Amino acid sequence: MTIQSHGKKYLEAAKLIDSEKLYEPQEAVSLLKKMNYVKFDPTLEIHMKLGVDPRHADQMVRGVAMLPSGTGKEVKVLVFAQGEKIAEAESAGADFVGLDDLIKQIEGDWLGFDVAIATPDVMGKVGRLGKKLGPRGLMPSPKAGTITFDLARTIRDVKAGRVEFKVDKTALLHVPAGKLSFNEDALLSNIASVVDAVVRARPSGAKGTYMRSIVLSSTMSPSIRLDVAAATALKPNA
Repeated sequence: MTIQSHGKKYLEAAKLIDSEKLYEPQEAVSLLKKMNYVKFDPTLEIHMKLGVDPRHADQMVRGVAMLPSGTGKEVKVLVFAQGEKIAEAESAGADFVGLDDLIKQIEGDWLGFDVAIATPDVMGKVGRLGKKLGPRGLMPSPKAGTITFDLARTIRDVKAGRVEFKVDKTALLHVPAGKLSFNEDALLSNIASVVDAVVRARPSGAKGTYMRSIVLSSTMSPSIRLDVAAATALKPNA
């Protein structure tokens, strides 16, 4: 989409950004708040260009980040489990728990959840949902920590602000980092956690500059380019 095809409010907001400048994270967050024009609470989004070629297995970037300030949205968690693990998942706050019944619903195109978790012993059955859930980023996986017997901790983490990231085929990452209504310190702590998690997920096959660019935006807003050194220097909350 060209900038000319955007609406008047977007164009007015874009005038506040110096397209030649690399912004400090705090300055960028302040500017995003200042130029927000939508009537809902938009999501802050982090977009990163990485120096990897995801076609090679040793250059795939995937992981999770814990947002200390949360995501600002209610996360619907589905758990595939059987036996005593059903009660554990229910007591931990899972929204949907089951196995054969849930598999049947999903095969019927129901996708009323945000994160799917499975215990390892049921993956033989859950695996057949790969074509449904994989393209949507909803398939449980070991790398994302969503195939586990530790259901209580994983459900708590997901509900509290755990976000997954995976580089796409163009070497881009897109990660939500909270709501724009959060105060600036809360947003900066979330940004720091995401950037730190991606830096720590650097694959063995990555050569040269790993973090090529970092851009902040909010839903329907223009983008603001960050100074990569300043962004990677942010210290995540311990």
